[in-house]
Amino acid sequence: MNLRLLPPEDFLQTRLMLPLSKSMSARALIINALTPGAAPLERVAECDDTDAMRHALSDPARKEVNVGAAGTTMRFLTAFYACQPGLEVTLDGSERMRQRPIGVLVEALRSLGADIEYAGEEGFPPLHIRGRALKGGDLTLEASVSSQFISALLMAAPTMADGLRLHLEGEIVSRPYILMTLKMMADAGIDCELYRETATVKPGTYRPLPHPVEIEGDWSAAAVWYEITAISGGVVTIDNLAEDSCQGDRVLARIYSRMGVDTEWEGEDGGTDLCANPDADARADIDFSECPDLAQCVTVTCAMLGYPFRFTGLQTLSIKETDRIEALRRELSKVGVEIEVEGPGIISWDGRRRPVTELPVFDTYDDHRMAMCLAPVALFMPGVIIRDAQVVSKSYPEFWDHMRDAGFTLLDGDAPLPTPETEP
Repeated sequence: MNLRLLPPEDFLQTRLMLPLSKSMSARALIINALTPGAAPLERVAECDDTDAMRHALSDPARKEVNVGAAGTTMRFLTAFYACQPGLEVTLDGSERMRQRPIGVLVEALRSLGADIEYAGEEGFPPLHIRGRALKGGDLTLEASVSSQFISALLMAAPTMADGLRLHLEGEIVSRPYILMTLKMMADAGIDCELYRETATVKPGTYRPLPHPVEIEGDWSAAAVWYEITAISGGVVTIDNLAEDSCQGDRVLARIYSRMGVDTEWEGEDGGTDLCANPDADARADIDFSECPDLAQCVTVTCAMLGYPFRFTGLQTLSIKETDRIEALRRELSKVGVEIEVEGPGIISWDGRRRPVTELPVFDTYDDHRMAMCLAPVALFMPGVIIRDAQVVSKSYPEFWDHMRDAGFTLLDGDAPLPTPETEP
């Protein structure tokens, strides 16, 4: 599905409910599956990634599981299946998933007693897993590995005979996601902590999470609405953002406060108001080590508003749904913005823009966040096309409906741009 986007004709003002947090939902589902006698969870995020997790966990005896493009699901299930004695399963995914490295997690689990074999290329899915009781103990990992690897190990750790003492060497990437995992584990009765660079989990038994489990609105999904507010100068009200959130991406409010968006936690009608503000920094220098999923929306915001930037801490973007740094570089070149890749995890732009002679047709690379971060470009260049726009279902199935509600016009991207006589 290709979509052509036209901006609102009037002042942009809208109100919406974000999808529930995909990160919290995935952790809740794994913790619940590891809890003896727990009833299935009902109130979790409704999206492709969570659906893949729920489907896999619905039948523990399933011999083959394909998670599609759901990276979190692949990583969390690898550790989950590895600690289930008597279970045997082949865990696979999409073609892109077969290109996403998982060797660090597999080797870590093997060192703790897991029986995992590669069913294809060494270091990548698919995996053949024979579940067994894991011994646990001490484990050292580079702190720069994906926080999802770390969270997968931590959630399985209470089942291990000796628990787990996980030592992280170097600067921890995405620390807030690790803290989210430990908080949710503690809420389910597990004795665990992160002290300096060591996470400790004692052996124990999970107790049932409350029903319905309290899953917050997704701060990662809020990024595109901060972007839209910054670019349009409008007002967006969100009814389910938690100010005191365990999600690391809550730093959005602080990041965008420097880019001309105020966050008012109690608006006139309740909810959280995102309001444009004329004051903004002339340049953006941000370390995204703890919030890499926000980088795409912030990068496009700066490009559209003409703010030079230098962003660091983006090392993990190359192993996401696509190589997001390369995808941003290619797509923003279509609007005259030439991003410089200074080194691993570092990009910059000097603020200069070359002329553009045609409306951009944006590729999305089977990446939901690419589709969403590029959609607001329509505010500057009416008529842009988003290819394969359906990819937003991975995390935010209602996104295009919410865009219509905000006043955007969505047309068939394969049809010609309407003239004044033919406009709907």
